[in-house]
Amino acid sequence: MIDFTNELGESALKHIQEDYFLWLTTVDTSGMPQPRPVWFIWDGEGFLIYTSPSAKKLLHIKHNPKVSLHFDGGPKGWDIVVFLANAEIIDNPTPSHQVSAYLQKYSEGIRDLNMTAEDFAKAYHVAIRIHPKKLRA
Repeated sequence: MIDFTNELGESALKHIQEDYFLWLTTVDTSGMPQPRPVWFIWDGEGFLIYTSPSAKKLLHIKHNPKVSLHFDGGPKGWDIVVFLANAEIIDNPTPSHQVSAYLQKYSEGIRDLNMTAEDFAKAYHVAIRIHPKKLRA
């Protein structure tokens, strides 16, 4: 479990509470890191990310579930927070439009995609659960 009581943990918790997206880095089958921004929520124990079933990150995770997550470090990069983690693809997840924290955070973004919450949930119906193992700066 990640310690959120020290200075680094407090910085990470602030990002979790305030940031709109984070960077998920998977590794493709050739060993090349593949970073991408993703929407996320934190449930107190891990991150939940929804994606489309055709997303390459799913193939990467099936091949190698070790991932990293990081937040933007601010204008000068002084606030770098990196989670080292394991990813799990969730079978039959709760649809995103039924997860109140997800809807509360991303309803405007979903509208910006010209989608309803239900349309988004149909298009992005695969869930990835990220289990953080280590935190570093």
